[in-house]
Amino acid sequence: MKKIEKITPQSEDFAKWYTDVIKNGDLMAYGATKGSIIFKPLSFGIWDNIRLHLDKEFKKVGVQNVYLPLLIPESLLTKEKEHLEGFNPELATVTEVGGKKLAEKYFIRPTSETLFGDFFKNEINSYNDLPLIYNQWVNVLRWEKTTNPFLRTREFLWQEGHTMHSCPKEAQKLTTKMLNIYKKFVSDYLAIPVIDGQKTEHEKFSGADFTFTIEAMMKDGKALQAGTSHYLGQNFTIPFDISFKNKENKLENAYGTSWGVSTRLLGALIMTHGDDRGIIIPPKIAPIQIDIIEMLASKEPKVHELALNIKSVLEKANFNVQIDNSDKGAGFKAANSEIHGT
Repeated sequence: MKKIEKITPQSEDFAKWYTDVIKNGDLMAYGATKGSIIFKPLSFGIWDNIRLHLDKEFKKVGVQNVYLPLLIPESLLTKEKEHLEGFNPELATVTEVGGKKLAEKYFIRPTSETLFGDFFKNEINSYNDLPLIYNQWVNVLRWEKTTNPFLRTREFLWQEGHTMHSCPKEAQKLTTKMLNIYKKFVSDYLAIPVIDGQKTEHEKFSGADFTFTIEAMMKDGKALQAGTSHYLGQNFTIPFDISFKNKENKLENAYGTSWGVSTRLLGALIMTHGDDRGIIIPPKIAPIQIDIIEMLASKEPKVHELALNIKSVLEKANFNVQIDNSDKGAGFKAANSEIHGT
């Protein structure tokens, strides 16, 4: 039987509490590559629900999902110098295949502005083709020096939206609209209050004219960036020659945005709601909302029959339910359910 280890109190050591909670809560395991993690069913279930609910909100404003390649040719990434300089320390590079050196370096995507820039170039001819509002749910890789599960890992999951517009006003409006979608979603579904605002010039996204953010306050008194939305202006459309014929039949460079949230939201959820007895998952986003614990499962078949009937009634009422009919002790089952945040 797996033993539930003692959780360090938040008041004693918040960082140690965080590690104890995610370990006992079966949220993750460390990957074979340093700085990477394995998402266990519970944490991936939370992320899957975030993806499903947020994707519905995106579609209400016309977002379409796409998927672009993992590798970025060096010739593309170097087209926007500020962008390259911002990510250069974190870039992972592919230089050979099958023992043979490649003619050009390829970078594993830290983000996809340059790939979208190259793609958009061939998709747009006229103002009638705009706006293009695309999003992809993918993994990215940034070779972080210091890592912490969910909060900052070298490989993480996220959604990244990329759009093209015929005028700056429309693009800027979309930038704030996406930020407001994030703010409402994080508040309504994750039950995390956030403060929205604009990043400083020093903190803004590399290659953006300006960056908006939602910041969540954690129980240790520190703010956590929970989502960002960037107005890119023509910073990518000029070097990538993304242009269109405007209503005056003149060539004009398009105006871009990008925006995203990541699996960092899981860390925010844990640090906002968790207590000294484990994680607490808001019902709207929980993979399992109700645990039914059988006390005499191995001795009395009628107990299991009753549990199944209760489960059926609850599922018809749209609850996500599971039954624990193992031979483990009642106290263990109750503690296990609580530490998993059910």
